[in-house]
Amino acid sequence: QVQLVESGGGLVQPGGSLRLSCTASGRIFNTNAMGWYRQAPGQQRALVAVITGAHIPNYADSVRGRFSISRDNSKHTVHLQMNSLKPEDTAVYYCHVDNLLYYTADGRLSSLMDSWGKGTLVTVSS
Repeated sequence: QVQLVESGGGLVQPGGSLRLSCTASGRIFNTNAMGWYRQAPGQQRALVAVITGAHIPNYADSVRGRFSISRDNSKHTVHLQMNSLKPEDTAVYYCHVDNLLYYTADGRLSSLMDSWGKGTLVTVSS
């Protein structure tokens, strides 16, 4: 079974830092663009940052300069380092992979489009 497993959320004071991680588990062959989205109460899910397989990042304007996305292709893992956190960063953060290639139980290569993790809550409050 293929799934995205997130970790690293929690409660932090304004100005603090958190590091989120997401790993694609299962018999993974390759992951294309990996990213993080967030959804605050009463708001739509929105892109935070994305990184291509070639390690090219892109950020939402609201987090550029404060957040940093990175990935380890050998471990099928993406990280989001969040610094200078603000109360408005409070949200559930979701890991996303646009195209995940994996081996099925009988050894065939298959793809899973638009995969999401279950989300991890980040709360920025004093």
